[in-house]
Amino acid sequence: MPLLVDGRRVQLPQSAGDLVRAHPLLEERARLLRGQSVQQVGPQGLLYVQQRELAVTSPKDGSISILGSDDATTCHIVVLRHTGNGATCLTHCDGTDTKAEVPLIMNSVKSFSDHAQCGRLEVHLVGGFSDDRQLSQKLTHQLLSEFDRQDDDIHLVTLCVTELNDREENENHFPIIYGIAVNVKTAEIYRASFQDRGPEEELRAARALTGGPMVSIYDAKTEQLRIGPYSWVPFPHVDFWLQQDDKQILENLSTSPLAEPPHFVEHIRTTLMFLKKYPSPTNTLFPGNKALLYKKNEDGLWEKVPSPRS
Repeated sequence: MPLLVDGRRVQLPQSAGDLVRAHPLLEERARLLRGQSVQQVGPQGLLYVQQRELAVTSPKDGSISILGSDDATTCHIVVLRHTGNGATCLTHCDGTDTKAEVPLIMNSVKSFSDHAQCGRLEVHLVGGFSDDRQLSQKLTHQLLSEFDRQDDDIHLVTLCVTELNDREENENHFPIIYGIAVNVKTAEIYRASFQDRGPEEELRAARALTGGPMVSIYDAKTEQLRIGPYSWVPFPHVDFWLQQDDKQILENLSTSPLAEPPHFVEHIRTTLMFLKKYPSPTNTLFPGNKALLYKKNEDGLWEKVPSPRS
């Protein structure tokens, strides 16, 4: 079944720019999204999704009302929603294995669906820019192609990626939108940034930096965030990288050095220090090789819950 825009089959391969020019409604939606001011999203009711993570829930969720992610430069943030039951997935894709990730996104939302139910699947793609290495362009093409290959009709509602999310300053290119949030109850998608990226921000970042695959981090039935258990091999030359100056870290450990947010180097340093401290996490960070579980408390903030005894 095809990827559809305004009920019409999308003709692929097309660049993001060609696609919106063929569908003026897409162009208008991208323009409106770019024109928004960035909202600071507080931690109450928020589930923050890091790179190569996926989270899905529905309006019935008593703990989570907002899914969000930011710090996307060449990465894309994908929101897939079923209009019938409101099941909503948000994920932060970096192009590692798009072929495997899109079916994961699809299945996460379809697991909520009663197939007799009215409604349709709608997808929103945001992120990337006109980067020198054309990584954004490649990821846009991969995502559109993979969604087009799925068995279900998928309606492309928002496309604000790559050249549609690009601004130029002194001959350098930057993304316009780095982060978005989706309100699970109202389906509103808006530009956002987040102070709170937890819980276990460093542990989750370490998993992504060591090359872990896309993982689902939330169980909507129990309304619990589940982290791990993860394993990784010691990060190569961690001491060498920790001795490098900011410029070296930026140039070697970023896909787009000029476009990174100001806290990028500090974030990488913190993650590297975490990997130095925990070269092999299985028993130290996950006692008994069990997941770390978190649930929102009455104030809407994450609180650790004991792992069930087996």
